[in-house]
Amino acid sequence: MRLLVTGVSGFVGGALGRHLRDACGHEVTGTSRRAPRPGATDHFIAADLADHQLPELKGPFDAIVHAAALASPWARPEAFQRNNVVATSNVIALARRLGVPQLVFISSSSVFYRPGDQLGITEATPCDGEPVNAYAATKRQAEALVRASGLPFVILRPRAVYGAGDTVLFPRILRAARFGVLPRLARPDGSPAIGDVISIDNLVRFIATALARRVTGDINLTDGQPVDVYAFLGDVLEKLGLPPPYLTVPAGVAMGIAGGMEAVSRTLLAWREPPLTRFGVAVLSQSKTFDITRARTLLGEPEVPTSRAVERFVEWQKREWK
Repeated sequence: MRLLVTGVSGFVGGALGRHLRDACGHEVTGTSRRAPRPGATDHFIAADLADHQLPELKGPFDAIVHAAALASPWARPEAFQRNNVVATSNVIALARRLGVPQLVFISSSSVFYRPGDQLGITEATPCDGEPVNAYAATKRQAEALVRASGLPFVILRPRAVYGAGDTVLFPRILRAARFGVLPRLARPDGSPAIGDVISIDNLVRFIATALARRVTGDINLTDGQPVDVYAFLGDVLEKLGLPPPYLTVPAGVAMGIAGGMEAVSRTLLAWREPPLTRFGVAVLSQSKTFDITRARTLLGEPEVPTSRAVERFVEWQKREWK
């Protein structure tokens, strides 16, 4: 297939471009503001997708995979709006102009999140209530644009993507661990937080299968192996020779501290990301699990076990630190 992949300078888009070229034999045209990840594209066009004057892209393309986004727990609201909503609107307009027969939108599991534990989330679970942060809010808005586009589409919602090339999840955790400031957040009942994750290895395979089978609708994506959050982190830290969390803090106290840090960031620090955010506290202290029956039915089983994916990530991270 001839494919257009957005966000090829990023973690997901870059890994996806490489997989589509190397494992699937597709021809990939990539676009992003910065240079693409090595091996991610056959053809590259530098572009800011939030700019209404997008460069001319010549089709035909068999599909567009829209993986570009501002994926961060903290930034100015207008930055999320520009990069996640305006950019998606422009990609939809581009798809219409080029007559692209399939739009694959990489969304986020955060569209479902509300305070507290959520177990067995399915595609039918309502995405209602106040969004947990600006990222989740703009992903909901972008999903609504895709649904209203009139294009054949599939919305894929990965949960906590990790692996070689990660720029979002583990960098913040490893940085805190290296400085000895990664806390262990205690839940009120003392039970562990359980969460789903997905390796980049499984994610790119799922996306490639969605393209090949031209599936439609909404699909939640995970490794299919929920983990004890701190056991999962502890395993990674031990393999990397980093200290485990040593300071135990009640989750409620940490949530209050994070809220204060966010207020300082908004008012005094020009929205610089604080060391602790309420979203980060929720990830470490609230259980979020997903029923991926629909993914298994339409796309097949996750191919790479979590244990093997962690080994691959650790191997890559050690090379990066050399």
